[in-house]
Order: sequence, then C-alpha cells, then structure tokens
Amino acid sequence: MLCAISGEAPQVPVASKKSGNVFEKRLIEAYISEHGSDPVNGEELGVDDLVELKTARIVRPRPPTLTSIPSLLAAFQNEWDAVALETYQLKQHLAQTRQELSTALYQHDAAVRVIARLTRERDEARDALSKISVTAGGAPAGDAMQVDSAALPEAIVAKIDQTHQELSSTRRKRPVPEGWVTADSIASFDTTHTTDPLYPGGKALALDKSGDLALLGGVDGVAGVYSISQKQAVQALKAGGQVTDGVWYENKPVVATSAGAVKVFEEGAEVAQFESHAGPVTSLSLHPCGDIVASTGVDKSYVLYSLEDNTVLTQIYTDAELLSGGFHPDGHLYAAGGKDGQIKVFDTKTGDNMANFDAGGPVHAISFSENGTWLAAVVQGETSVQIWDLRKAASIKTLEVGGAVESIAWDYTGQFLAAAGPGGIAVQHYAKSSKSWSEPFRKAVAANAARWGAQGQSLVALTTDGALSIVGSGSG
Repeated sequence: MLCAISGEAPQVPVASKKSGNVFEKRLIEAYISEHGSDPVNGEELGVDDLVELKTARIVRPRPPTLTSIPSLLAAFQNEWDAVALETYQLKQHLAQTRQELSTALYQHDAAVRVIARLTRERDEARDALSKISVTAGGAPAGDAMQVDSAALPEAIVAKIDQTHQELSSTRRKRPVPEGWVTADSIASFDTTHTTDPLYPGGKALALDKSGDLALLGGVDGVAGVYSISQKQAVQALKAGGQVTDGVWYENKPVVATSAGAVKVFEEGAEVAQFESHAGPVTSLSLHPCGDIVASTGVDKSYVLYSLEDNTVLTQIYTDAELLSGGFHPDGHLYAAGGKDGQIKVFDTKTGDNMANFDAGGPVHAISFSENGTWLAAVVQGETSVQIWDLRKAASIKTLEVGGAVESIAWDYTGQFLAAAGPGGIAVQHYAKSSKSWSEPFRKAVAANAARWGAQGQSLVALTTDGALSIVGSGSG
C-alpha cells in the first residue's frame, strides 16, 4: 500500500470512506485540518471518516530533543511531509489549469467555426443576390440584376457628357504631338537606368502627367513615389495591405489594396479612404475628366468615386469576379475584365451593360487605344494580346508576344502597344498607312508592369524583383 499523497508506504495507514484511497495518517490529518476535504475527489472529509488499517509495523521510539540525531531526523521527516503536501497541491492545481485551458481551446475552436460558417453564408447570400434574374420591363430572361447601384448625380453626368463631347470631336483630327517617339527611335531603346529592388513582388505602377513621378507598390503593404529625375524615392505611403494598383489624381497618389480599400494620399499622408468592396480591389482607372476614379473587385462589382469631394458615386454589380478595368479615352464607356472570360462594356453614366466580348479566359489586363475604337486585352497566362474592335464587337488581331503578359499600355497616339511580362518587354507598332503590325522593340527585362514615359521617349518598367527600370534612347 502506498500513500496517495506522498507515494510512499505509510507508517500509520488510514483509508478514506469518501474516495477509498490510502493515506499516511499524519499527512491526511494535516490536509483535512487545512482544507476539510478529500484530496483525491474533493468531497467533504473529516477525521471521523478515516478508517485506520492494521498492518505490521515497527514501533517508533518517542522523539528525543532536537539536540540528538533522532530528533533531527524527525525534523527532516516533518519537512518532508510539508513538501509532500505542497507537491500534491501543485499537482492538483496543474490538473485543474489543464482542464480550464482545454475548455478555453474548445470554446475558441467553436467560435472560429461559427465565424467561418457566417462568412460562408454571407458570401453565398451576396452571390445569390447578384444572380437574381429579372424579366420585367422587357429585359431578357436570365440577365443578372444589378444591386446596390445608385444613379449618378446630375453634375457628374453633365461632366461625363462634356468630357465625351470635347474629346470625341477632336480625336480624329488630333495630330501626333511634335517630338513624339517614332518606330525608329523605339528600335534603338535600351536600358538607361535600373534601381535597386524597391518593392519586391509589386505589380502596381503609375506615372503622373509629367512622367517623372512613378507610383509603385508591393506585397508588404507599402507604396512609394519614386522621382525618375532625382533617381530616388521621395515618399513612402502606408497602404495597409498588398498594393494591387495605383493611379494619379492631379499630384495625389491613389492606391488600391488586397484588403478592399482605396486610399488617397497627399504629401505622404492619407487624406481619404473608401471601403466599398467586400474583398480585394483588383484595378483602378482614372476617368478622362481627371477627378473620377473607378475600381474593380472580386466581389463582382465596380465602384465610381468622385475625388473632388471624396464621395462614392455608385456601385455596379455583375455576375462574375472582376479582375481589370479601364475607361474609354472619351470617358463614356467603362470596360471590365471578368474571371469568367467576359469583357463587359458599361455605359459610364447609367451602368447599363452595353456589350460583352468573350476573351476565352480570365481577363487580367485591358487597355483602350487612343483611336477610340480598339481595346487590347490579355487573358491570364496567355502569351498573346487580343485586339478588339468596338464597332464590330469582334477580335480583329492577336499579337503574339512570346511570353506570358502581365501588363499592356497604349501610347497617347495609339500607334504603339507595350506589353510586359516575366519574359521581357515588347512594343507592337501599328502603321496606319500600310495597316500592318510590326515589332520594333523587344528586350529581356522581366517586368510585371510597364508604362510610357514623357513624349513616349521611354518605357518605365516595374521588374519582377521590385526594381524600377527605365528603357529609352536618352541618358535617363
């Protein structure tokens, strides 16, 4: 028999009527006097509830004074009894703490499961709401209903109309600006400057009107403004999430994040924030009027914002996740590329779906030509660029680039189309006189994005390792 407290053979064994365990009499009596309960099951226990067990034992002599060796041994025995009691209590407290921790972990797991279920039900409800069909008013059966959309203010509609009239009336007569880049100049392009890696993994790149300030961002939640002329970063912007795209509103950087926010900065400080999307924002586009911005999101909607007074104008829902977007150069149309392979063209003023083009796969980059009739689109993972004619609603040309394409950009004249990807940067040239395409430039600069510099005399590229590379014919 072993004592349940000390784990040793008891000299005076007793048994508890409540738990049936055997204890050293002096240890259990000390425990009862302090706690009044059975140390094993916690039930109320008194000295009367102890049953003394008869065993053969050696009769211990009476304890002498502390000046002798036997008295010292007795003192050591008492110390050992105290240690044994304390150790037993610690074991009990440890077992109780483990049980409480286990209960807390189960409760946390249950809470996580409830949150996951509610999130899934919310997403399913949104998806079902965006797919509600309407047949009233002559609409074709099966058309996805647009929800949460509001009519644009009359002042915004008037601004869009005015911009459309001003730009469309001069587009065909607009000459090529003096000093603009030519195909021969592009053929002589070479890398003139490359920075150290600034924002590894970044895919967002935008140039201001001067072509000197580059807005770029990466996966670390920080965007930056880099001065090409000064060859240094001049601003660091805390975006609060992976930067997915950016544009310039006058001298103010505007960035989109994977956290679903669109943020406006001025002099390095955040001055406005929009959180209309229920999920990552995938693209930003600036309207030709200069103060209206559109964003697309994986929540199957695009949103229009007025940066003049920092307000949300409208949110238009579709039937598929939107990966890219862009305004027509006259501003009256807005195109969005969907994960379902459809390029959806909307009336900017009303949000009505005017046309759909089937690109054959997730459309992750689109760009309108300045001629007003062509739209370039890239399907995710493809090595070619599709050119669509808005008048014919058909693809009229497929340009093979030779590598996966991540970014496309037309120049101001609509003659040159730059395509960038991990395989390099290429420029496609359309000669209006001969109505033919050619490739005057190709260079192995692995890039996630590329934009035309001032006068088209350079290409600014954000490389796959997060550096900024300038390709041109000057001394840049």
